[in-house]
Amino acid sequence: MRYSFKASIVTQDDQKIIKIPFNVWEVCDSKGTLSIKAKIRETTFFCDLLPVGNGIYNIPITDDVADIIKEDVFDMYFEILGVSSHFLGNSPYSTENPIRKIDTVELVTQPFDGLCGQTCIAMLAGVTLDEACEIMHCREWQANMCKIVDTLDYLFIPHAHCIHYTQGETVTLPNCAILLEKMGRYSHYLIYFDGTYLDPTAGILPEFDMKNMVGYLEILVD
Repeated sequence: MRYSFKASIVTQDDQKIIKIPFNVWEVCDSKGTLSIKAKIRETTFFCDLLPVGNGIYNIPITDDVADIIKEDVFDMYFEILGVSSHFLGNSPYSTENPIRKIDTVELVTQPFDGLCGQTCIAMLAGVTLDEACEIMHCREWQANMCKIVDTLDYLFIPHAHCIHYTQGETVTLPNCAILLEKMGRYSHYLIYFDGTYLDPTAGILPEFDMKNMVGYLEILVD
C-alpha cells in the first residue's frame, strides 16, 4: 500500500526531513525499524524512517534529493517494504467471485464506539457488523487501515493501492471511498458513496466538512 500527501522539507537538528502526517503504528500496523521506498516527482529513493516516538516517524532527506526539489510544497509517495498482510484465512472469494458487486451501499450503524472500521467493512461487503468483526478478527478499537485493506483484499473488494492524505484540503472524491476523519487520538471511518456520506455513528449525512477529513481510500466500482 502506498501513502500520498502534500509534503515539505524542513530541517531539524541539522537533518533535512519530511514529517509523515499520520501515526504509522495506527495506520500501517507496523513498528520498529521501517524501511521505505519513496517517490517525489520522478525521483525514487530508499531509506529507513526516523522514529520520533509513539508511532510518529519522519522521512530523512539527503542533500542530493533536497537539491532536486524546487517547490516548497510537493506531492510525496511512500510504501513500507517487507510488510506482510494479516492472515485472515483462505478466502472463499476471488477476482471473478468477490463477496459482492458494489452498486449500492446500505447504512450500518455501530452500537457503541470503537467499531467504525468494522462497520465500514459491513457496509461495503453487505454483511452484518458481527460478521464483519468475525472476518476481520478484531473487536472494538482494534481496526486500522492496514486491517481494513487486508479485509478488502480477503473479500476481493477492489480498491486503489494508495491512501491519499488530504489533511483538510477540499478535494473531489471518487464515486466510492472510505474516509478517515480525525476524532481525538483515534481515526474515525465512514463511507462516501455516490454523493452521500454514511457514518457508522451519525447515520446518513447529506454533506461532510472536508476540513475534518484526514484522507481517503478509493473503492473501485463500475
